[in-house]
Amino acid sequence: MTASNALLDTGDLPAFEAIRPEQVTPAVQQLLAEAQAALDRAVSDATPADYDALSRTLDVPIERLGRAWGAVNHLNAVADRPELRAAYNENLPVVTEFHSRMGADERLYAKYKALNAAPEAAALSAPRQRALANAMRDFVLAGAELQGEAKARFQQIQERLAALSQSFSEHVLDATDGFSLVVGEDRLDGVPADVREVARQAAAAEGAAEGFKLTLHFPCYIPVMQYATDRSLRETLYRAYVTRASEFGPEALDNTVVMSEILSLRQEEAALLGYRSYAEVSLVPKMAESPRQVMDFLRDLGRRARPYAEQDLAEMRRFAAAELGLPDLQAWDLMFVAERLKEARYAFGEQEVKQYFTEPRVLEGLFRIIETLFEVAIRPDQASVWHPSVRFFRIERAGQLVGQFYLDLYARPGKRPGAWMDDVRGRWKRPEGGLQTPVAHLVCNFASPVTVDGRERPALLTHDDVITLFHEFGHGLHHMLTRVEDIGVAGISGVEWDAVELPSQFMENFCWEWDVLKRLTAHVDTGEPLPRALYDKMLAAKNYQSGLQTLRQVEFALADMRLHDEPDAAARVQQVIAEVRAEVAVVQPPAFNRMAHTFSHIFAGGYAAGYYSYKWAEVLSADAWSAFEESAVDGSVLNVETGRRYRQAVLEAGGSRPAMDSFKAFRGREPRIDALLRHQGMA
Repeated sequence: MTASNALLDTGDLPAFEAIRPEQVTPAVQQLLAEAQAALDRAVSDATPADYDALSRTLDVPIERLGRAWGAVNHLNAVADRPELRAAYNENLPVVTEFHSRMGADERLYAKYKALNAAPEAAALSAPRQRALANAMRDFVLAGAELQGEAKARFQQIQERLAALSQSFSEHVLDATDGFSLVVGEDRLDGVPADVREVARQAAAAEGAAEGFKLTLHFPCYIPVMQYATDRSLRETLYRAYVTRASEFGPEALDNTVVMSEILSLRQEEAALLGYRSYAEVSLVPKMAESPRQVMDFLRDLGRRARPYAEQDLAEMRRFAAAELGLPDLQAWDLMFVAERLKEARYAFGEQEVKQYFTEPRVLEGLFRIIETLFEVAIRPDQASVWHPSVRFFRIERAGQLVGQFYLDLYARPGKRPGAWMDDVRGRWKRPEGGLQTPVAHLVCNFASPVTVDGRERPALLTHDDVITLFHEFGHGLHHMLTRVEDIGVAGISGVEWDAVELPSQFMENFCWEWDVLKRLTAHVDTGEPLPRALYDKMLAAKNYQSGLQTLRQVEFALADMRLHDEPDAAARVQQVIAEVRAEVAVVQPPAFNRMAHTFSHIFAGGYAAGYYSYKWAEVLSADAWSAFEESAVDGSVLNVETGRRYRQAVLEAGGSRPAMDSFKAFRGREPRIDALLRHQGMA
């Protein structure tokens, strides 16, 4: 069986091209059987309450199961098709059941308690002590101290939540893929030529010789909303976008009941564990201490941002009425008016900037920054991939392999929207010998290269795309540059969720540095770098509408926290969101807006009662970036000594110590909010 099943291949990397849907069930059955046998050995008298013995017995088969299931999970996100989805959904319950049962196994918990109480525990290395403390905490959160019916019910909840989260994600993907609109060229006035060309080719591929196919995928949706002068077209697309996976679309894709059940089950889980709300459970392993502290932080940030947001909106209303003939500003006008106002005020537009950010040049510049600052080398590498456009690279230091990563940049049908980093495997000094180096997935949804007159032009990235790419690379570097060799606290593993965005948001700052941008850009036609005059305009516009953007994030984060902190929220999701908007927002969307129905971060990702972490970690990342500003030489922030300190204190330490300790090791003090406010023009 092993020879013919790619998921059972014990090779170095997943054999993505060879993985078939029909292989999933037999592979999962075999790997689960091996994991169960390992669990039985681990809890028996044959395995002493010893760190190395437990790791050797249990971690090796569990990691093998995790890597195989991780490959299936990844393909489900980036190459979704009916057969694979069916195989994934068939096996999700049994994989979830095993992990939730193991996490709550009182025999295994007893073994860890004995290990924790033994005199030898005090002699463990600091990373191992941290991993052990995390394990003890996680056993409790996984229900290991529950008995009888309560324990059985807890496991049922975990399995049901896994299935519901997958349904939520599928509904969003299918609703996004399920909408298209073929229009004539007369309705695309103002829409950039490259976006029109992609739409024309998409329509032609489906036999519409004269039309243009519009979709809700970002590379199409965003520029149409920003540039189309046809207001009714913008309204049509906006309405389709904000009502995805809701009662306004196909009943089979409506997430209303899914959200309600997820929230109810999370609340029931919290009660079983002895907590007042799921928000309290969520915060146990995080930096923040209580839902009240988080909500106070968000409301304080909202109060500080509100005057700037009100000013942003008032300017848009005046400009829309005076210059664009739009006295009654509607939700589908906001992106259009914002872009026009930006062009008028700063004399440039996103499309002008985009011509300079060719994807090959951006990647080359990004790699050079990483190589310079973190003293590594990035080289092309070979691996089996799931789509022809996916590339693979290796990171080396002094000729030694540090880590590797897959790069999947382009949007396509069957690929989940958004951008993310995921791990393929972690750094680990394996119990059976040898050092395992980390491997990451870096996934975005940018517009693909376009063939014009028989010649392929490189993909053009918006400046926001470039920021997104740097963001995900920050996560990747956190995962790949770790020096910790205990898998539970290596890289991003074991890092508090509200600190995990520090390295990603930190990397975004490079996208605003002249010394960086002049090497990151080359005009698609002339090869000329970004002109200084255009950069100055971009910099002047950097905090354009930062008040509105900050309030939007506060709104999302506060809604998330309230939905998970109020025991009756499952029955009034829309009401909670409406109350948060009334408290926080200066822009009130139409009544049909169903933002929550596609809020995958909290219903299908890891951000439940944790969306605040973007803003929380931004305080950390802005303050960390200040160290590079302070050590800049001749206008260059690429200070190798500061980069080395940051790498060693934050990236290499991973989850081996509290995030606050890592921050203080780098900055010499606790973080301050003033750097964030200053960076966003709200000081």
